[in-house]
Amino acid sequence: MAKEWILNSVMNRFQLNFKRNVGPTSESIRKCAPKTVEEWRDYYFSNVKPEEHITELGRKLYVKITEVIEAEGASVTEEDCIAYMIQLVIDRTFDGYMTEIKTVYGQLERLLGVTIEPAPDEWDRLFNVDFFIRVGEKFVGLQI
Repeated sequence: MAKEWILNSVMNRFQLNFKRNVGPTSESIRKCAPKTVEEWRDYYFSNVKPEEHITELGRKLYVKITEVIEAEGASVTEEDCIAYMIQLVIDRTFDGYMTEIKTVYGQLERLLGVTIEPAPDEWDRLFNVDFFIRVGEKFVGLQI
Protein backbone atom coordinates (compact mmCIF):
# COMPACT_ATOMS: atom_id res chain seq x y z
CA MET A 1 0.00 0.00 0.00
CA ALA A 2 2.81 2.44 0.84
CA LYS A 3 4.48 1.77 -2.50
CA GLU A 4 1.27 2.52 -4.41
CA TRP A 5 0.79 5.72 -2.39
CA ILE A 6 4.28 6.88 -3.34
CA LEU A 7 3.81 5.96 -7.00
CA ASN A 8 0.42 7.66 -7.17
CA SER A 9 1.52 10.80 -5.30
CA VAL A 10 4.62 11.34 -7.43
CA MET A 11 2.78 10.53 -10.67
CA ASN A 12 0.15 13.14 -9.80
CA ARG A 13 2.67 15.72 -8.62
CA PHE A 14 4.56 15.57 -11.89
CA GLN A 15 1.37 15.19 -13.94
CA LEU A 16 2.54 12.01 -15.65
CA ASN A 17 -1.06 10.75 -15.73
CA PHE A 18 -2.46 13.92 -17.32
CA LYS A 19 -4.25 13.70 -20.66
CA ARG A 20 -1.33 15.29 -22.49
CA ASN A 21 0.85 12.39 -21.33
CA VAL A 22 -1.46 9.35 -21.41
CA GLY A 23 -4.16 10.49 -23.81
CA PRO A 24 -7.92 10.68 -23.28
CA THR A 25 -8.24 7.39 -21.37
CA SER A 26 -11.87 7.74 -20.24
CA GLU A 27 -13.06 8.73 -23.70
CA SER A 28 -10.92 6.05 -25.35
CA ILE A 29 -12.08 3.15 -23.19
CA ARG A 30 -15.71 4.10 -23.81
CA LYS A 31 -15.04 4.22 -27.54
CA CYS A 32 -13.33 0.81 -27.39
CA ALA A 33 -15.97 -0.75 -25.06
CA PRO A 34 -13.67 -3.69 -24.27
CA LYS A 35 -14.85 -6.98 -22.82
CA THR A 36 -11.42 -7.86 -21.43
CA VAL A 37 -8.38 -6.01 -20.16
CA GLU A 38 -6.37 -7.54 -23.00
CA GLU A 39 -8.77 -6.03 -25.55
CA TRP A 40 -8.39 -2.64 -23.86
CA ARG A 41 -4.56 -2.97 -23.73
CA ASP A 42 -4.39 -3.78 -27.46
CA TYR A 43 -6.73 -0.90 -28.35
CA TYR A 44 -4.91 1.60 -26.15
CA PHE A 45 -1.44 0.80 -27.46
CA SER A 46 -2.68 0.79 -31.06
CA ASN A 47 -4.94 3.85 -30.98
CA VAL A 48 -4.05 6.11 -28.05
CA LYS A 49 -0.37 5.93 -27.09
CA PRO A 50 2.29 3.36 -27.98
CA GLU A 51 3.55 1.05 -25.26
CA GLU A 52 7.02 2.60 -25.58
CA HIS A 53 5.56 5.97 -24.60
CA ILE A 54 4.00 4.58 -21.41
CA THR A 55 7.23 2.71 -20.63
CA GLU A 56 9.09 6.02 -20.94
CA LEU A 57 6.63 7.66 -18.55
CA GLY A 58 7.37 4.83 -16.11
CA ARG A 59 11.07 5.58 -16.43
CA LYS A 60 10.42 9.28 -15.76
CA LEU A 61 8.39 8.32 -12.68
CA TYR A 62 11.31 6.22 -11.42
CA VAL A 63 13.74 9.14 -11.88
CA LYS A 64 11.38 11.52 -10.07
CA ILE A 65 11.13 9.12 -7.12
CA THR A 66 14.78 8.09 -6.90
CA GLU A 67 16.34 11.48 -7.58
CA VAL A 68 13.90 14.32 -6.90
CA ILE A 69 11.79 12.91 -4.08
CA GLU A 70 14.71 11.14 -2.40
CA ALA A 71 16.74 14.39 -2.36
CA GLU A 72 13.76 16.38 -1.09
CA GLY A 73 13.14 13.79 1.62
CA ALA A 74 16.76 13.91 2.74
CA SER A 75 16.49 17.68 3.20
CA VAL A 76 13.57 17.43 5.65
CA THR A 77 14.57 17.85 9.28
CA GLU A 78 12.80 16.86 12.49
CA GLU A 79 12.23 20.57 13.13
CA ASP A 80 10.56 20.89 9.69
CA CYS A 81 8.17 18.08 10.63
CA ILE A 82 7.32 19.59 14.02
CA ALA A 83 6.79 23.06 12.53
CA TYR A 84 4.63 21.61 9.74
CA MET A 85 2.41 19.67 12.15
CA ILE A 86 1.89 22.76 14.31
CA GLN A 87 1.17 24.91 11.25
CA LEU A 88 -1.29 22.35 9.89
CA VAL A 89 -3.16 21.69 13.14
CA ILE A 90 -3.19 25.25 14.48
CA ASP A 91 -2.67 27.84 11.73
CA ARG A 92 -4.38 26.15 8.79
CA THR A 93 -7.28 24.91 10.90
CA PHE A 94 -7.81 28.46 12.15
CA ASP A 95 -7.57 29.90 8.61
CA GLY A 96 -10.09 27.33 7.36
CA TYR A 97 -12.40 28.11 10.27
CA MET A 98 -12.31 31.84 9.52
CA THR A 99 -12.99 31.20 5.82
CA GLU A 100 -15.85 28.90 6.79
CA ILE A 101 -17.40 31.57 8.99
CA LYS A 102 -17.10 34.24 6.29
CA THR A 103 -18.52 31.92 3.62
CA VAL A 104 -21.28 30.16 5.52
CA TYR A 105 -22.45 32.74 7.98
CA GLY A 106 -21.31 35.87 6.16
CA GLN A 107 -22.58 35.02 2.69
CA LEU A 108 -24.70 31.88 2.39
CA GLU A 109 -27.08 32.56 5.27
CA ARG A 110 -27.69 36.08 4.02
CA LEU A 111 -28.02 35.00 0.40
CA LEU A 112 -30.34 32.06 1.10
CA GLY A 113 -32.23 33.63 3.98
CA VAL A 114 -32.00 30.45 6.09
CA THR A 115 -30.20 29.34 9.22
CA ILE A 116 -27.17 27.17 8.55
CA GLU A 117 -26.04 24.92 11.38
CA PRO A 118 -22.75 23.07 11.93
CA ALA A 119 -23.10 19.34 11.30
CA PRO A 120 -22.36 16.86 14.07
CA ASP A 121 -18.95 15.20 13.88
CA GLU A 122 -20.59 11.88 12.94
CA TRP A 123 -22.15 13.48 9.83
CA ASP A 124 -18.79 14.87 8.80
CA ARG A 125 -17.23 11.41 9.04
CA LEU A 126 -20.14 9.44 7.56
CA PHE A 127 -21.46 11.82 4.92
CA ASN A 128 -18.68 14.39 4.43
CA VAL A 129 -21.06 17.14 5.57
CA ASP A 130 -19.78 20.28 7.33
CA PHE A 131 -23.07 22.16 7.75
CA PHE A 132 -26.75 21.58 7.18
CA ILE A 133 -29.98 23.42 6.55
CA ARG A 134 -33.21 22.16 8.10
CA VAL A 135 -36.09 21.83 5.66
CA GLY A 136 -39.10 20.71 7.65
CA GLU A 137 -38.04 17.39 9.14
CA LYS A 138 -35.34 16.81 6.54
CA PHE A 139 -31.84 18.18 6.08
CA VAL A 140 -29.74 19.54 3.25
CA GLY A 141 -26.07 18.83 3.85
CA LEU A 142 -23.37 21.30 2.85
CA GLN A 143 -19.71 20.54 2.19
CA ILE A 144 -17.49 23.61 2.33
